[in-house]
Amino acid sequence: MNHLTTALLLAILAVGCATRESASEFPATLNDMSPSTDMSPNPIDPNWVVLRVGGDMEAQATFDAERGTWRAGSSLIDTALPVGYPPPTPPGAIDLKKYPAVRRAEFQSAGSRQNSAFWPLFRHIERNGIAMTSPVEYDYAGTASSNPAIRGWTMAFLYRTSDLGPTGSDPADARVTIRDTEEVTVLSLGGRGDYGTPRVERDLHTLYEWLAGNPEWEEAGPARALMYNGPTLFAGRKWLEVQVPVRRAESANP
Repeated sequence: MNHLTTALLLAILAVGCATRESASEFPATLNDMSPSTDMSPNPIDPNWVVLRVGGDMEAQATFDAERGTWRAGSSLIDTALPVGYPPPTPPGAIDLKKYPAVRRAEFQSAGSRQNSAFWPLFRHIERNGIAMTSPVEYDYAGTASSNPAIRGWTMAFLYRTSDLGPTGSDPADARVTIRDTEEVTVLSLGGRGDYGTPRVERDLHTLYEWLAGNPEWEEAGPARALMYNGPTLFAGRKWLEVQVPVRRAESANP
């Protein structure tokens, strides 16, 4: 098998064949999390990480420590998340979530197809010995509740830890930029199914409706999406999250 064939095979299986999480890194279910999983929209515990605030209040994402996989119904994530990332939001649920800083390799679109971003990013991690993680993240610059239409995107592959290689432009491909993100709080809607733009825009509408009904939280940036599965998985089982960065409104702070 030559090098190109090997790369193609790895890319097809990328989101299903990387390193597993250790058994001690995640709770068995979202409800076992520590610190607080207080489900109220006005948490009093300053150390909360995930709060269930809407949608299916009973939905759970379960972690199988032996296999290193997350499952929610028919949806499965079998590739490692970045260190410190909170559990995935199960389809149908709406969570408030806190994300740590993460190192990402990014490709910004210019009206191009998603495949045009996937291959440069995949070759970047392959050249540098960076294990594939899940999810693949998309940022949608310019989106807001007043204008939720998606016009462009940035695709990002996430590093497992932030000490893997330098930041800056990839010397082998200037289209790929490696940078560290900032910590972010988001409102997230878990979903199952198609990863297309119409689906993302529909889920954004749901999140903006939630914000309109919960004025103690306000949007704090353009939308993003987390895609947990690769192209070989049947679309009806794919797991995703659509998210809006948020912050506590000044009127809600003591």
